[in-house]
Amino acid sequence: MNKPFVIFLIAFFSFSLFAQDKLPVYLDDNQPLEERVQDALSRMTLEEKVRLCYAQSKFSSPGVPRLGIPELWMSDGPHGVREEILWDSWGVAKWTNDSCTAFPALTCLAATWNPEMSAIYGKAIGEEARYRKKDVLLGPGVNIYRTPLNGRNFEYMGEDPYLASIMVVPYIREVQKNGVAVSVKHFALNNQEVWRGHIDVELSDRALHEIYLPAFKASVEQGEAWTIMGAYNKFRGEHCCHNDFLLNKILKQDWQFDGCVVTDWGGAHDTREAVLNGLDIEMGTYTNGLTTESAFTYDDYYLGNAYLKGLKDGTYPLSTVEDKASRILRLIFRTAMNRNKPWGAFTNEEHTEVARIIGEEGIVLLKNESLRKNTNPLLPIDASKYNKILVVGENATRKLTEGGGSSVLKPKKEVSPLEGLKKLYGDKIIHAQGYESGRPRYSNVDKIPKKLSDSLYNQAVELAKQADLVIYIGGLNKNHLQDCEAADRITYGLPYNQDALINDILKVNPNMVMVLISGNAVEMPWIKSVPAILQGWYLGSESGHALANILSGKVNPSGKLPFSFPVKLEDNGAHAFDELSYPGDSIRQVYKEDILVGYRWHDTKKIPALFPFGYGLSYTQFSYGKATASATKMKENEELIVTLPIKNIGEREGKEIVQLYIGEEKSKVLRPVKELKGFSKVALNPNEEKQVEFVITADDLKYYDEETQTWVANPGKHKAYIGSSSTHIHSTIEFSLIR
Repeated sequence: MNKPFVIFLIAFFSFSLFAQDKLPVYLDDNQPLEERVQDALSRMTLEEKVRLCYAQSKFSSPGVPRLGIPELWMSDGPHGVREEILWDSWGVAKWTNDSCTAFPALTCLAATWNPEMSAIYGKAIGEEARYRKKDVLLGPGVNIYRTPLNGRNFEYMGEDPYLASIMVVPYIREVQKNGVAVSVKHFALNNQEVWRGHIDVELSDRALHEIYLPAFKASVEQGEAWTIMGAYNKFRGEHCCHNDFLLNKILKQDWQFDGCVVTDWGGAHDTREAVLNGLDIEMGTYTNGLTTESAFTYDDYYLGNAYLKGLKDGTYPLSTVEDKASRILRLIFRTAMNRNKPWGAFTNEEHTEVARIIGEEGIVLLKNESLRKNTNPLLPIDASKYNKILVVGENATRKLTEGGGSSVLKPKKEVSPLEGLKKLYGDKIIHAQGYESGRPRYSNVDKIPKKLSDSLYNQAVELAKQADLVIYIGGLNKNHLQDCEAADRITYGLPYNQDALINDILKVNPNMVMVLISGNAVEMPWIKSVPAILQGWYLGSESGHALANILSGKVNPSGKLPFSFPVKLEDNGAHAFDELSYPGDSIRQVYKEDILVGYRWHDTKKIPALFPFGYGLSYTQFSYGKATASATKMKENEELIVTLPIKNIGEREGKEIVQLYIGEEKSKVLRPVKELKGFSKVALNPNEEKQVEFVITADDLKYYDEETQTWVANPGKHKAYIGSSSTHIHSTIEFSLIR
């Protein structure tokens, strides 16, 4: 049933009831939400309740037409609202009015370390989803960055659960103010793409609760997310889309989640588990809902006829469908049937500005040195010094909103890095592609003719000989086996022979600025020879303008890494063991690094990262004063306040991210050296000084006790570390927790 007809039914039904002066409670916006849910539920047949629980098309699930209750429409897009998809296939509808603003990938958002950026991101993308009449936006993703090979890391918020938790909440709240539900994904432990549909993850309860669940918990308890999307993988023998421990025990019982659990598309595998283990809406189980591609129809979904039959013959208790239908009705009243939601907005100038500002705040300056003594660093670029600037790299012109799997976008506009640089530097800019990667094909890779690759390679090296400055814009892309859904990367190094190309360019021209476009860390064998490096992420519609503003110095970089860059792959905790740790044996996988993920591994095992978590430079300099604490001892019900001055001692205005880490000096259980427990992004003019304050509570000292299954803090000595990254510590304070 199409949406206009559903709206007509609602209006007609409502008018008829008004005329009789018997407006049902469920249609009365002034009544409490739960009373409306229960009233609607009481009027529904068993068949209508079951029919709410599974799809009617690729991206919609039905309502209750007889009662004027509309269907739900969903859309991919943690980074933008996806173009319209056909009813019963993955083909695009080819509409002319379904373009979007492409916002930066969530790794870039996390790199801003700025909750205000999360809020304006959520507001803008929520407005676009609302304008496009979407009820559920399938994102954001908060799976933890465990390995740099994971093909979907670019969709997530980094390796630290605290950072991800703080950054995801404003996004959720602002999206849902538009009457559009988020679907926080992928719950849980979907930390790789290889064998994602069946790999059975094993890990300790501590790692589960301390590392992999906090961002989901914050999404539910603080963000009040209206839907959660299950993960494809298994956990302790059950698929996560119908996993009793994850969905019933943790999500719905412990966290009191009142929304819907939605499968990832095709994530359901068993009727009994889907019925009893906490799943509410089943999506995408078969190729389509007709019989042209499959022998199955939508009624053949696991929560379809098989569920209805089991309810009627007593196999499944009626309480299961009452709960599922109640949750779905609650979601419909909050979204599709919410007559008080705003109208939304689409691809306007405000959204374009949001995309640019977030991109600028997320770009990370990794290295900035001069080529000769007593000269300025290479960045920002002083155009007066150069007559010819060579831009090398396919990513300078490639549409990086294409590919990547379900995050593919159809932006109204996409400014390439080359366009942005030409706008600033005009005819001084020339371009050499340097390499060819082929089309962004899902689960397939184009074979590039050697003759073409050699020609592009040689042209770039020759042009570099004649240039005054080389800006290399390369890295990864959204192709299969790169930053893309359904497969992981197969190497830590750069693809398409880029490492060799970079080295050969450096031999003829050492004046190189490296702009890495990726959602993952990469190996850098050429790092000692490259004087300036930016981590550029996938920046969306305003990619070119954001990068050009940073390179030129119009905007001072202020991003910090949301994950560590290991020197080599084996320095990453997931890869420090045998294949059972990563990628598994195709059936089973064990997280052998346990709680020591990312910087926790590097710190505790004393394995230096190439670039540590929380690291990022600026075009100005900051001076950290000595930190002081309000006390040297604290009880569990008390607070400890840490303050320190920070000053901009350079010549440019800039922003610094002051980070608080806490560690326990001696513990009876394994603990990292330190863990992030606070951060503050501070804007400072030249010579300006501000005081930064952190409040420490006993919760910041706790770990998950597997014996008691509770969070505990050990009495004894602790340290607070204040730094500009996880390894650049400027001040430490010792304090004790006492009984």
